[in-house]
Amino acid sequence: MFKDLNKEKPLIMHIDLNSAFATTEQQAHPSLRGKPMGVTNRLSKECCVIAASYEAKALGIKVGTRRTEALAICPEFIMLETDAPKYHKVYEKLVKIMQDYSPKITMKSIDEGIIDFHGMESLLNGRTLEDIGYEIKQRVKDDIGDWMKINVGIGTNRFLAKQAAGWHKPDGLDVIDHHNLLDYYKSISLTDISGIADRNAARLNAFGIFTPTEFLNAQEFALSKQVFKSINGTYWYRRLRGYEIDDYETNLGMVGRQWVVKDPSSKDDYLLPCLSYLCETTGIKLRFRNVEARGICVWATYQNGEYWKGKRMYKSTFYTNQEIYRRAMEQFTQRPPGTVRTIGIYCYQLESSKASQLGFFDDISKIRDITQAMDEINDFYGAFTVHSATTIDGKKVIKQKIPFGGTEYFDLLLKRA
Repeated sequence: MFKDLNKEKPLIMHIDLNSAFATTEQQAHPSLRGKPMGVTNRLSKECCVIAASYEAKALGIKVGTRRTEALAICPEFIMLETDAPKYHKVYEKLVKIMQDYSPKITMKSIDEGIIDFHGMESLLNGRTLEDIGYEIKQRVKDDIGDWMKINVGIGTNRFLAKQAAGWHKPDGLDVIDHHNLLDYYKSISLTDISGIADRNAARLNAFGIFTPTEFLNAQEFALSKQVFKSINGTYWYRRLRGYEIDDYETNLGMVGRQWVVKDPSSKDDYLLPCLSYLCETTGIKLRFRNVEARGICVWATYQNGEYWKGKRMYKSTFYTNQEIYRRAMEQFTQRPPGTVRTIGIYCYQLESSKASQLGFFDDISKIRDITQAMDEINDFYGAFTVHSATTIDGKKVIKQKIPFGGTEYFDLLLKRA
């Protein structure tokens, strides 16, 4: 009935650290264990949960729930602010554990990673990937903490490995391959498939596809020409059957930072140092990713609900903190008057950095050398050991928060470790 299933040996492992931020807090504070609690970026009356403990999830408190809503559900609910250094340590240890099994690892988010065992079979010494998975589970408990639990999924492609990792939460370990693929699809609903949310589900429903098994049974032509009306139909046809089509690097579109102004203001003497800080951290990100930018955008939201942005493209690329700040200032000083509630900046039209190439002019070489020297000092002694004078007040005001869902911040910290 079902054709073209991938019958290769499953050699992709997906690791998911359960409720990573919340569980890390419970590991650090034993008094929180077994209690409904959550983590937010900035504690306030109406702040939202960005990570919930399993005890909170069992009560219906999940990501996006406002603090007031959570307390209405459970008056004993506890909310904490994120603690970046703590999560960095957990991330660092998890990456090191994964790297012991294969050099081909990919962190998909702060709490999810992939180990590709293709070409590593000789190093397994006869052990199955299930054996390796249980070993990694134990190492997480030994090296990171006894309260830390991970889900391990194993499949012939990244998609099935991720699905397997979510099959039996928390603390599960499952394999999905051609032997049990159909049984698995029979046990879940259409929206349990990663990548099939309400919109795609409605698109499938319109063509009589209401279950994962019906999705699997759909013809490739129908999926590509009628349902998705693009190559995505072919991708789904192959993905569902266990073939790898997701092993690629996503192009980096932009790099930036944003900040909810602690005390909304219209005063430049308060806002500009904060903008300078955002520019310096954006510059660090650019150079970490080894890219330069041609475009810059500065935006702001106002207390009255209005939104403003200023954008400009340049003929030459830029990457230093000073260049980013100067260009950002050109835009920010043109903003309309009003009380600013949020500031954001991002650099776009990115291309590979030329900073390592020799400059034709002395001043270009000096700028490059000074920037490199500052980065090396900050790498060795800690972030913002050396920085622009314009950033002094901004550094005091803005706290580093967790870029939920991304790994760049933690990768940068690992580079400095």
